[in-house]
Amino acid sequence: MSYQVLARKWRPKSFEALVGQDHVVRALTNALEQQRLHHAYLFTGTRGVGKTTIARILAKSLNCETGITPTPCGTCSACVEIDRGRFVDLLEVDAASNTQVDSMRELLENAQYAPTSGRFKVYIIDEVHMLSRSAFNAMLKTLEEPPAHVKFILATTDPQKVPVTVLSRCLQFNLRQMAGSSITEHLQSVLTEENIAFEASALQLIARAAAGSMRDALSLLDQAIAYGSNAVHETEVRAMLGAIDQTYLFELLDALLDADGSRVLAQAQAMEQRSISFEVALNDFANLLHQIAIVQAVPDSLSLDSPDRQRLLGLANRIHPEQVQLYYQIALLGRRDIGLAPDEFAGFTMSLLRMLAFVPGSDKSVSAKPTGQPLSSSNQTAPASHAIHAIAASASVAPAAITSAEPVDKAPPQVTVDDTEADIPAIGNMEFDGNWRGLVDDLKLGLARALAQHCELLRFDQDEIHLSVPNAQKHLLESSYQEKLKAAIQQHFGRKIQLKFEIGGTGNTPAEQISQEKAVLQSKAESAIKEDDFVQALVKDFGAQIIPSSIKPIQ
Repeated sequence: MSYQVLARKWRPKSFEALVGQDHVVRALTNALEQQRLHHAYLFTGTRGVGKTTIARILAKSLNCETGITPTPCGTCSACVEIDRGRFVDLLEVDAASNTQVDSMRELLENAQYAPTSGRFKVYIIDEVHMLSRSAFNAMLKTLEEPPAHVKFILATTDPQKVPVTVLSRCLQFNLRQMAGSSITEHLQSVLTEENIAFEASALQLIARAAAGSMRDALSLLDQAIAYGSNAVHETEVRAMLGAIDQTYLFELLDALLDADGSRVLAQAQAMEQRSISFEVALNDFANLLHQIAIVQAVPDSLSLDSPDRQRLLGLANRIHPEQVQLYYQIALLGRRDIGLAPDEFAGFTMSLLRMLAFVPGSDKSVSAKPTGQPLSSSNQTAPASHAIHAIAASASVAPAAITSAEPVDKAPPQVTVDDTEADIPAIGNMEFDGNWRGLVDDLKLGLARALAQHCELLRFDQDEIHLSVPNAQKHLLESSYQEKLKAAIQQHFGRKIQLKFEIGGTGNTPAEQISQEKAVLQSKAESAIKEDDFVQALVKDFGAQIIPSSIKPIQ
């Protein structure tokens, strides 16, 4: 007997066996139980999600000899013949091969005759969007008022191409793409029944490659079984999938975190030799960063049998959350603009170089003035330098919105930065006058500025500065931020100064002061607009309305 592929062998024959389409199953089950039957159904969705399968199960439910039921027996002559594709009153039509109006007219002429052996005559028209406009027009009247013994079940992957006149006559169900976990669980049950050894991590790779299609997943599983000699192992599945294997992304991110430009370019060149699409690579890189961000926020969300579990955990512990967000945004913008680049390689490498250039918290010099360079020449580079510093300054407030993954009750009441650094080169002997906001504005802090702006000065002396951080912002008390803030203060004053942090305070921080000042400016701007004679005339004579959100103060 010839071998039957898994996609056909394990095709669901009842609603209970269907995976991942609970919303459709529930609606159809209730309709069948209550005998509320529509004359035309339309199933939409991408390939391999169960459109035709549900259509056949529905045909069995309508024609089962036990009666109209959501649980067909599967043993009567009608159920058996439908499963074998030989039921005389079930007509499956491939619209892609029968696009012309003559084929549709011939089909509909037979609809007026009563079914031969079943309760209903069921027409399943697959890929219905491929019909010509004339064919659609020919079926409109029959589709709207078919004989009582006729049911139409239409299926399509592109509902946008189906005329609105047809859509309005059908009960429409949108089938979703399968979740990766649902695909993995189904593959596990199939391999268990088939008595084939497998590794759970290998099935996750197959589910990821299937991209939401159960049929594609079963086809890949067939291929993996053949490739692995009746076994499914992770290493063999990775080799079989080839370009889908994304280990190169981890190597690329490692090189970026090491700030090793030569390794980054070498990896990009290796990807070019493997003919990997750089647009797809940027999309996959953004997806990797998304996974890392989720692991940082919710560590328990990472599956224990994930094939990339150890690498994701290692990267999540190594990279700061704000750096993940920055790289993610650069990857998205790089993918958007790659079509404008001289070529894909240039657009991809420029995105990587941008990640290297904008390292959070770095104080790298943007441009250096060559020896003997005229003053006018150095001035020409100032706008670019100022623009880059402005971008860095605008990005520096991002950490304030990042939620810490640690529970709130684990935050220490007081954190002290140990003075373990080497001697700081003295550049002056200035004294701190207690103007904390002015000091923050003078310091070059990078992303540590978020911590400084949310600190309130409690007390200070020559060797120590005591600061408090509001409870809502205590997630900013990362050791890296504290070290950068302390180093910048010591550099500014030219001597060693110890910082001590506490949780609480009155909230009189530079960030709060700036917020209050902006609120005052906004209030004055709104008052100025409302009191303006011209605006008052518009309101009085023409019924104009003032939109407060559109008013911006001039600073």
